[in-house]
Amino acid sequence: MTKAIDLSSLAPGPEPISVGKEAAENYAVVRQTLKRITLDWREQPTLEMLAKEAGLQPIQLQRVFSRWAGLTPKQFLQAITLDHAKALLRDSASVLDASYEVGLSGSSRLHDLFITHEAMTPGDYRARGAGLTIAYGFHPSPFGQVLIMVTDKGLAGLGFADPGEEESALEDMCGRWPAANYVHDQDATGSYAARVFDPGQWQEDQPLNVVMIGTDFEIRVWQTLLKIPMGQAATYADVAASIGKPKASRAVGSAVGRNPISFVVPCHRVLAKGGKIGGYHWGLTRKRAILGWETGLSGPVLECV
Repeated sequence: MTKAIDLSSLAPGPEPISVGKEAAENYAVVRQTLKRITLDWREQPTLEMLAKEAGLQPIQLQRVFSRWAGLTPKQFLQAITLDHAKALLRDSASVLDASYEVGLSGSSRLHDLFITHEAMTPGDYRARGAGLTIAYGFHPSPFGQVLIMVTDKGLAGLGFADPGEEESALEDMCGRWPAANYVHDQDATGSYAARVFDPGQWQEDQPLNVVMIGTDFEIRVWQTLLKIPMGQAATYADVAASIGKPKASRAVGSAVGRNPISFVVPCHRVLAKGGKIGGYHWGLTRKRAILGWETGLSGPVLECV
């Protein structure tokens, strides 16, 4: 049984996100709190306990967390429970049965970011990136350091790195297209970091250009993920059925795991059967962080009683 929280107690939604130093500092605090909440949510850790572990006063932690997520720590805890995940899945099949057509190119409101996307040819993919020049750069984001990778056609890669993991994140992403030419370019990638993580810039008349580099099957899966709106979720089985491969849930899971454009192509909105959070290439704490942050943007949380 559920009941709505008193809306007057809800934070008003995340403030406009800075992608600079402040965002990185806030996430360092929030990440520690998130990790504690997500590991020990059954124990219902109190604000006082969380604040002590973060080295802050309770009111300081509440202020930083609410500014970052648009939710209090208590509301975030509610947003990552199994019951809330099940609620996100309630209309998952109908979401993926949306009537609009997803082609290999064209502009649609595929989800909140407003995406214009295209896919490289199978031949380009088999060439393992040969002939491609990919610019890359690391930038602060609301979810830690983000690795942005772009071609002359648009955003091709987005991954995350916790402190000290930047080199391994870069190796991971470059290994997907080993024959490409990689160039470090903070200026070329910085505008994408700002565009992706600031909801104020999610505008239909300024679509985000995305290029998908993968197999035909992977691209079909990634395009389907773009149908999942903020505040909702789908299962691997839902995605498999949507692409006409109802018995391919495992293959879909592999394709979701290989999604090179995290957050933008919202693989974090795919949950395991029954509402379990499932895996995430960039860490379960970060997946829960993204889902909780999106909950703060998309609407009130239901309190389980």
